[in-house]
Amino acid sequence: MILAAIDIGSNAVRLLICEVVKKGKEVEFNKLNLLRIPVRLGFDVFEKGVIGSQKKKMLINTIKAFSNLMKVYEVDHYMACATSAMRDAENAKEVIKEIKSETSIEIEVITGELEAEIIYENHIAELLDKDKSYLYIDVGGGSTELTLYHKSNVVLQKSFNIGTVRILTKKVKDETWDEMKETLKELSKKYGNIIGIGSGGNINKLFSLSGSKSGKSMTYDNMKDIYKEMEPLSIDERMRKYTIKEDRAEVIVPALSIYNAICKWSDITEIHVPKIGLADGLIHHLYDMIES
Repeated sequence: MILAAIDIGSNAVRLLICEVVKKGKEVEFNKLNLLRIPVRLGFDVFEKGVIGSQKKKMLINTIKAFSNLMKVYEVDHYMACATSAMRDAENAKEVIKEIKSETSIEIEVITGELEAEIIYENHIAELLDKDKSYLYIDVGGGSTELTLYHKSNVVLQKSFNIGTVRILTKKVKDETWDEMKETLKELSKKYGNIIGIGSGGNINKLFSLSGSKSGKSMTYDNMKDIYKEMEPLSIDERMRKYTIKEDRAEVIVPALSIYNAICKWSDITEIHVPKIGLADGLIHHLYDMIES
């Protein structure tokens, strides 16, 4: 069975195509293709409240290309979800209607809480030490999703309107930062010795820049050092020094500021980076729905 997931984020739009193979009781998810297009919807939405005509055209063309690729791979089932920017866009319904009319792709705008839940569909809990507490952190362009696992149980799933593009467009409210800080300090008091798990393109890039070995964790101290080194540089300087694309060079510093704040407030000293994200969660979520 071939499954596809489309994740329409505030910074990038992703297509993940997987082949799902059942081997007895085991299920394998083999990645066939992963595409990321930096459409950057959040720059329109968080500043103007709507998706402008240029971004809309980019998004429609991106979904058309994804639709054609899904046909080439003979995808059996797909799921297309939009997150923070589309949640905030006043014209989201009409854009989604136009995409449906031009591409036949149906898009669902999901809540921050459902986004956190779908990320949990990666079955990450199965890989955790049953006696420890873990905070799963997914930093996006428009929002940050936090899920706390304590002794393999989910005890918190919360979404905050704090994201890289929101920071760049100066649209994060002080009270939202305060709410996140309060939430994390309470978690730290209650559970203590929390270990971080990070997902998304920015943390994956930071992990490779940190020099941490595959399978090992990245330290909070290491992230603070990278931030100090990166923050004063211009976007061009970051691109050259770290061999990264322009849109990544722009959002990586705000991402670091979010991760560093989360680590500080929750007393996290290390973060594991298993290279998974919302698109992976969507594939698992879709498979579970088909099988149930």
